[in-house]
Amino acid sequence: MTEFKPIKEGKVREIYDNGDSLIMVATDRISAFDVILKNKVTNKGKVLTQMSRFWFDYTKDVLPNHMLSVDTADMPEFFRTPAFEGRSMKCRKLTMLPIECIVRGYITGSGWASYQKTGKVCGIQLPEGLKESDKLPEPIYTPSTKAEIGDHDENISYEKSIEVLEKQFPGHGEEYATKLRDYTIALYKKCAEYALSRGIIIADTKFEFGLDENGNVVLGDEMLTPDSSRFWPLEGYEPGHSQPSFDKQFVRDWLKANPDSNYDLPQDVIDKTIAKYLEAYELLTGKKL
Repeated sequence: MTEFKPIKEGKVREIYDNGDSLIMVATDRISAFDVILKNKVTNKGKVLTQMSRFWFDYTKDVLPNHMLSVDTADMPEFFRTPAFEGRSMKCRKLTMLPIECIVRGYITGSGWASYQKTGKVCGIQLPEGLKESDKLPEPIYTPSTKAEIGDHDENISYEKSIEVLEKQFPGHGEEYATKLRDYTIALYKKCAEYALSRGIIIADTKFEFGLDENGNVVLGDEMLTPDSSRFWPLEGYEPGHSQPSFDKQFVRDWLKANPDSNYDLPQDVIDKTIAKYLEAYELLTGKKL
């Protein structure tokens, strides 16, 4: 049996080269504030992979994505073990575009902090009088550059995203920047509307895109998971303060309250976190994991 070693390890995912495809494996690692924590969150990787699979299927009419299969029977023998079941995705190889495509439908987090100071989010002027967690009149596109592990991503304007892309793909900067923006907004609108019908508000999310061998823009990475998005319960939603969420908020809140924790979480915080991830999965897909 051929042994595989990851060619790239991110904070949460490992990527393996499978010749004409890649195998992306979502581990149970969890990161917060750009640090990988000491704990593992059991089954978190499966939630991320199966949630992405659900959304990739749901949006394939908007644009193609990189998913080929989540069945390990379609992968080399090395991956046909319980350690990889459910958390591995065979993907097309893409040339990734160096922009994180962030879309915000509600004002929260760093966007809210910026709005309070300047009335703007990432340089975009917003109406006066918005409250924390308010729905925005229209979703806004706020791209950022992709940082290496340990660095923070940097928010940039749409105009700057043209420059960044033009530098790497001469003659295509504006074309790609426009496609990224338009696809990001279209995907968000379609999925946010669906999620709302299932009792979940998608406050914001990020997508990553790449190019296939013919230069077409294809959706890559993960899609609308609790790691890449803010999910809020529709029940009890009210602007004017922060909202409870189906993501790493328990982890972030606990770390903020315990600055000397050395990034080691108590078990109850881990249990609450995976319960939230599973609840979001079940609400959105109507299935148990």
